[in-house]
Amino acid sequence: MDKVVSSAAQAVRDVPDGASILFGGFGVVQGWPNSLLLALRDRGARDLTVIFNTPGVGPLSAQLLAEAGLIRKVIASFAAYPTRPTPLEDQIKAGKVALLELVPQGTLAERVRAGGAGIPAFYTPTGVGTPVADGKEHRTFGGCEYILETALRADYAFIRAHRGDRHGNLVYRRGGRNLHPAFATGARITLAEVDEVVNTGELDPECIVTPGIYVDRVVRTEHPLAVEEIRALSRRFGRAIHVEPRPDLGGLPPDLMARRAALLLRDGEYVNLGLGLPTLLSNYITGERDVILHSENGMLGFGPLAEEGQEDVDLYNASGQLVSMLPGASFFDSVAAHGMARGGRLSTVVLGAFQVSAQGDLANWNVPESGKGGIGGAMDLASGGARVLVVTYHTTRRFQPKLLRRCTYPLTALRCVKEIVTDLAYITVEPEGFVLWELAPGVSLERVKELTDAPLAVAPGVREMQFG
Repeated sequence: MDKVVSSAAQAVRDVPDGASILFGGFGVVQGWPNSLLLALRDRGARDLTVIFNTPGVGPLSAQLLAEAGLIRKVIASFAAYPTRPTPLEDQIKAGKVALLELVPQGTLAERVRAGGAGIPAFYTPTGVGTPVADGKEHRTFGGCEYILETALRADYAFIRAHRGDRHGNLVYRRGGRNLHPAFATGARITLAEVDEVVNTGELDPECIVTPGIYVDRVVRTEHPLAVEEIRALSRRFGRAIHVEPRPDLGGLPPDLMARRAALLLRDGEYVNLGLGLPTLLSNYITGERDVILHSENGMLGFGPLAEEGQEDVDLYNASGQLVSMLPGASFFDSVAAHGMARGGRLSTVVLGAFQVSAQGDLANWNVPESGKGGIGGAMDLASGGARVLVVTYHTTRRFQPKLLRRCTYPLTALRCVKEIVTDLAYITVEPEGFVLWELAPGVSLERVKELTDAPLAVAPGVREMQFG
């Protein structure tokens, strides 16, 4: 049994017009099956239904299928980016591409896993009380509310792995595992692009993650990316490592916001850092702290952002930033990563926010007036009962308050936020509403109250923020 094919073009030879295709990966430039994508574009199969976490950005992402006009329908966790227009977003807005569903990232992984396992549907707490739950069956188990989600399957799956043998067995490398193993199971025909093809028997059977029974064709990548190239593409198309400061309010810069939030983490915690400002916390959790960081792409035990020249392209966080690895680290897929969150294994989740209500409701995935939004993993992360710590600017760039009596944006989760660090203040969410405990240096109480659109109680002995 030899599943290795001679080229990516040979691997995609029978993909017809109208096919549905799962694309594994987290969306980072180095994680796409780029040779298969390029071959599919050159083949010209049209009216495709594509299913992925995100279409990504840049020349070696699923955007190249949109540029060629090959996509008809999309199911995704992210379809548009807040700060960068893309060909796919333009086509969705123009009505040329139908956005069938925006799906929470963990739910997307679980729906595909269920499809591959022959399970037609399942109940999940993710999305309860949000637009994701609209029109879906609700059930109560053990006093908690759940919604019914149906399985997803496709005609083809395009995935990326580190090594593959001639039987189709696959191994992955570090954070590069993410959605690929689940997506490998969810299609009628699975194509695997690998960095290295080895002979049958050369892979340690104990280390095989995707057994060959799920893989139909294996092709060695035809477009390997050097570290320098990945660095350059990440700077051009990825999320920036340094978040832009907001000097307009006279509050904290991002590094001090992250430093203050990091001090709120407790020894012995497993902590998820969501994308954006929260990812900066990893730089301020010192070695003597007994805190283990979790990322939804499938890592436990990562550390600060990697120094230039020390990067490992398969070690990246939720924002796609290259990070360091600490002793005791472990790697797993996105199904397990989100299962840890929903199952209550995480004690704290640090997230960004567009809005937080005085009841602790969180809105962080959609800004209606801009038409921008992507659910990502936040709904899953907030559904398991962990303490949610929000790190965000106190207002929008137009000075609209983000802390409100009630959220006006579509919700991510109900009554989940417990603590908030902004560029102006440290605030908790109590049964009676927002309570102010600390002020950023140089910021007045009157200024914080003016920029908070909800009653703000002041704790006894309110003080200036400390950072060490």
